Amino acid sequence: MESAVTAAYDVSAEFYDVLQERRDHARARDRFGAAARRARTGVIDVGAGTGIVADVLVRATTAPVHAIEPADAMRAFLLDRLAGMAPRDRARVTVHPCPAQDFRLHRSADLAVAANVVQCLSPEDRRATWRALAEALVPGGLLLFDPPPESLERPGQWRLPPVHAGEDVYSAHVTSTPEDGVQRLHYTYRVHRAGTLVREEHEAFTVWPASRATVTAELEDAGFTPVRPPHRDVRAAVLRA
Repeated sequence: MESAVTAAYDVSAEFYDVLQERRDHARARDRFGAAARRARTGVIDVGAGTGIVADVLVRATTAPVHAIEPADAMRAFLLDRLAGMAPRDRARVTVHPCPAQDFRLHRSADLAVAANVVQCLSPEDRRATWRALAEALVPGGLLLFDPPPESLERPGQWRLPPVHAGEDVYSAHVTSTPEDGVQRLHYTYRVHRAGTLVREEHEAFTVWPASRATVTAELEDAGFTPVRPPHRDVRAAVLRA
């Protein structure tokens, strides 16, 4: 039976790169590029998705890269991206088809990055993910991640910038709604041709808020020490010796 994890992004995977690749690639270079260039043992990409961040990491380092992606739909695009890499680069990337909290490597990396994924983990899975990464990193290894929202936000909505592809215009409308202690994000994807709607698809995701104090305590319990981040939009922690 297909699990909720592997079935996630069944709709969104098709639209992800066309709508977000350019923005996410630039963000990944700014947030993680310098740290990846200093990595020597290995690099872990938590929630690799379609491979946008993994591409940045592979270009920045000569170390092995471990891409963790449990969702079947996203992993298909990730593997397609890897297929287009030079053979010497592709040979350095191992894809792990498991949830981040089930990742099992021992002292195999000196850098772990988690881009746009921590907020998608339940508190239990988030704590398990910190522990798994503490096992996988060498002492002194660096963890960089986008923090989850600190509290529930009021209902809101926004649109991703539309993208032209051939005769079609791709767009996405997002609504955010607090619901029973979590935030629900509802995505509506649309494809227009000559001003006429030809397709509309929907998918929803859950976001778990967590205060800075809560995340800091979880990291410390897992063996990390928070440190000054290299970029204002990420949090950073080092695995204690």
